Amino acid sequence: MTKKESLKLFEGKNVRAIWDDQAEKWYFAIVDVIGILTDSTNPQTYWRVLKKRLLAEGNESVTNCNALKMQAADGKMRMTDVADTEQLFRLIQSIPSPKAEPFKQWMSQVASERIDQLQDPERSIDQAITDYKRLGYSDNWINQRIKSIEVRRELTDEWERRGVDGMQYASLTDIITKEWSGRTTKEYKGLKGLKKENLRDNMTNLELALNTLAEASTTEISKVKNPQGFNENAATAKSGGSVAKAARDQLESQLGRSVISSAKATDYLPPHSEEI
Repeated sequence: MTKKESLKLFEGKNVRAIWDDQAEKWYFAIVDVIGILTDSTNPQTYWRVLKKRLLAEGNESVTNCNALKMQAADGKMRMTDVADTEQLFRLIQSIPSPKAEPFKQWMSQVASERIDQLQDPERSIDQAITDYKRLGYSDNWINQRIKSIEVRRELTDEWERRGVDGMQYASLTDIITKEWSGRTTKEYKGLKGLKKENLRDNMTNLELALNTLAEASTTEISKVKNPQGFNENAATAKSGGSVAKAARDQLESQLGRSVISSAKATDYLPPHSEEI
């Protein structure tokens, strides 16, 4: 299951949301929604009182609500009550607010846009470009990142064709990353001081270019050698990574320095950028 946290804007106010690609659902932070609908200065208290009342009434829209880790205002990840679109529609009926109908229309639009993206990959790419621009990434970096997404998808499709289990993708990725960078994915993230953040979203232009070269090379070598199963694909992954390692070694000999950087996105993005 893959979940991606995002910020959605309703009338200029943030609504934290998480997309679950397995369930194909958005989950919205309930306190954010309550804050918008009620203009309450303490939506957490409002939600506790409302939740207690609805529970007493036997309202299943509350008992079925989940809690997921989401980034709080202080930057820390905290367990937060969330609701999917259907649950929120029921909850909104219990909150008297003139914003209820506009919010429901907005929420339906958000859900519809995501379904459209799933049916049309170009829409998803357009959304990714918009998100990266909002965060302050340069156009050059964004172009490379979008290309890397395409390359990565082609590689995982190739692994699937070669009989690799989806649970083994991370191990093969480690082999590729270790070969060209000298570090596993975990070690690479440690160098940059990352925890749950996406490593590729925190790579410099050169790092991203080399990683993309490694994965693209792995795909092309696989097409020629037709590896089957994990062990054969592991050898192919190492070969693909070695192509990028050779390019890295040659570049570093010209630069006189390492291209592997401890810098992460927050080190070079504009300070006013919003995080998702």
